Order: sequence, then structure tokens, then C-alpha cells
Amino acid sequence: MSTPPSPAPDPIAINEVAAAVEQLRKAMISADGTLLGQLAHDELTYGHSGGQLQNKQAFIASFTSGDSVFVDIEITGQTVRVIGDTAIVRHILSASTNDKGKGPGSVKISILLVWLRNDQRAWQLVARQAVRV
Repeated sequence: MSTPPSPAPDPIAINEVAAAVEQLRKAMISADGTLLGQLAHDELTYGHSGGQLQNKQAFIASFTSGDSVFVDIEITGQTVRVIGDTAIVRHILSASTNDKGKGPGSVKISILLVWLRNDQRAWQLVARQAVRV
């Protein structure tokens, strides 16, 4: 039994997803709750490298409350794979942080993001998992 060939990469969709990742990066730095809400799917499951899981509301609140503060975020080694209306993104996130109660710090984590294209053709983050590197 032969495996059907994979569909050719869709450069437009790949660029759209990469743009959504960039919007997410900027929204995380600016703690823009409105934009985070637009980018996050209602069924978001957001996994941290320490094992904590957040839903959409907790994810947004962690930024708008100051509990999670990114001073800057650098993304490297990013790959984007689009399969229909689902996109899988992997990258390394290096950042300076200043979380409430912790003070200045830094983080370097490997990230897996899963994005879904909604009925309005916009990409929304439905899952994220981080692992320390």
C-alpha cells in the first residue's frame, strides 16, 4: 500500500501563520489583552515548561495582571507546517522576563504551537506546549 503524496506547501497560509506568531509575540510583550483574546481560540490549552496548564482566560489574565511579563522575546529556528486549516509551529523562544514577585530573569524554551483557521479565515492559537532547553 502506497502513501499518498503530501500536498504542496501553501506559502500564503505559511506566511499568514508566521504573521500570527509575530502578532502573538508582540501581544505578549505589550500585554495587549484585546489582541491576545483575538489570537487565542476559545478552547486554548496553554502549557508551560514547568507543567502548568492555562485556559484562554487564565492565559490572558497572566499577562494583563503582570504575573507574566516579557521584556523582550526572540524567536529562532521557526518552522511552520500547514495541514488544511491546522498549522503546527515549532521554534525556540529566548526572552527577558520580569514576572510579578520574581523580578528580572531569562528563559529559553522550545515551543510547539497549534493554530486553527477559523470561519473568518483568521488563525487562532488552540494549543501551546513549552519545554526547557
